[in-house]
Amino acid sequence: MNQMLKQAQKLQQDMLKAKEEAESRSVEASAGGGAVQVVVSGKLELLELKIDPEAVDSDDTEMLEDMIKAAVNQGLRSAQEMIETEMGKLTGGLNLPPGLF
Repeated sequence: MNQMLKQAQKLQQDMLKAKEEAESRSVEASAGGGAVQVVVSGKLELLELKIDPEAVDSDDTEMLEDMIKAAVNQGLRSAQEMIETEMGKLTGGLNLPPGLF
């Protein structure tokens, strides 16, 4: 029983370390053929947003809004996948509930 507790504590420490490492990393995503580019952190925060000036058309702001949403959403999905991949390395693919560690 004591050995299992030590293993659980080590797993918890390893997962916290992996989480911290993932949060320190970032991913990039783009939309509109690169007209809108974003960088999202492992903390799922938008760090950078770049818009190609040629993508700005005052007569069609809806298209620019759609490209921004698409790029941000792709960045968030990529960051989440990065976090899940890092955690999956430790859990051996176990699907643990968020916030467990």
